[in-house]
Amino acid sequence: MRGGPSVLGIVLAGGEGKRLMPLTADRAKPAVVFGGTYRLVDFVLSNLVNGGILRICVLTQYKSHSLDRHVTTTWRMSSLLGNYVTPVPAQQRLGPRWFSGSADAILQSLNLVYDEQPDYIAVFGADHVYRMDPRQMLAQHIDSGAGVTVAGIRVPREESSSFGVITPGSDGLTVERFLEKPTDPPGLADDPGNVFASMGNYIFTTKALVEALHEDADDDDSTHDMGGSILPMLSERGEARLYDFGNNHVPGETARDQGYWRDVGTLDAYYDAHMDLISEKPAFNLYNRDWPIYTHPSSHLSPARFNGGGIAGESIISPGCLIRGQVSRSVLSPGVVVEEGAVVQGSVLHDNVRIGRGAVVRNAILDKNVDVPPGATIGVNPGRDRELYSVSRSGIIALGKGQRVS
Repeated sequence: MRGGPSVLGIVLAGGEGKRLMPLTADRAKPAVVFGGTYRLVDFVLSNLVNGGILRICVLTQYKSHSLDRHVTTTWRMSSLLGNYVTPVPAQQRLGPRWFSGSADAILQSLNLVYDEQPDYIAVFGADHVYRMDPRQMLAQHIDSGAGVTVAGIRVPREESSSFGVITPGSDGLTVERFLEKPTDPPGLADDPGNVFASMGNYIFTTKALVEALHEDADDDDSTHDMGGSILPMLSERGEARLYDFGNNHVPGETARDQGYWRDVGTLDAYYDAHMDLISEKPAFNLYNRDWPIYTHPSSHLSPARFNGGGIAGESIISPGCLIRGQVSRSVLSPGVVVEEGAVVQGSVLHDNVRIGRGAVVRNAILDKNVDVPPGATIGVNPGRDRELYSVSRSGIIALGKGQRVS
């Protein structure tokens, strides 16, 4: 931000995403396709860039080729102004070892901080779907003088075991405790049925982060994780503050999608977030031009085409698709072909999926290059589907990249 504080963005994108298998069998979780044409990492990068944080390092590790390629080919900033978004793989600068946790990932990459010498560091996760103006969080952090500010969102107390949970003090801002995935945390004083869940987004004063990382590195019993180690440490010292995401506003938001945030770490959550996109008044609006989500342009692809009586309703149809059959309540990535007589309902189809003549696909997630033969069915016979494919708790069928359909 020119004329303002110097901020370096660090995006933690090394996650394996085991709960999102088989979509993560061949790629890092932040590289998973979302909403037809986006990658999950595009959401955090768009928020940072729209908010004026224009020097960003994306820390990668697990099966990072497609993620590195996407960041390199898509996120090209103005080198004339010294701005950049760059993938940074594990470099083993501190010895022959990989990252042992998210805090260790930053520790091993502190050369980036020393090179930039920023006043503040925005450490954000790479695999959530949301819009957020980080300038508002930064302003609160600067005013507070805290070592770290953590973004929190209210979630039902019964879901707390899936998140880091923030216990605010009586002033509503000081973080008294930071609990990593607790089973029975106290509810909020003003809202006992809810807790503040950490969004995985933090803004640090640089000195506080560097000192905490070095102290954590000397603790042999530490998990060397941001949520499990660094945040509890700074909270115990009274150096952590809460930023309520419910107070964040971005240009062009609607009353329906203001405050929307989804952790898409499971097949069911990933599927449900797609279903949030397709209604007439979507829970998350991809068409906000005042706060756009950027991704790689698909201008080389032809527009979507409908032939032979092909129809689609309540769906997102990406460029390059050819629809000859019937599509409803679905999200189709570029290059999907739905042949004559085929039916696709409530499904998410990634790049270059082909649905053969007369085939039926219901309540499914098909990764790229899956070829469904003519007359085949997915989502019709639950018992058979469970024998052949991955099936989520709620019954969503998932096929991995290029997986054969029987």
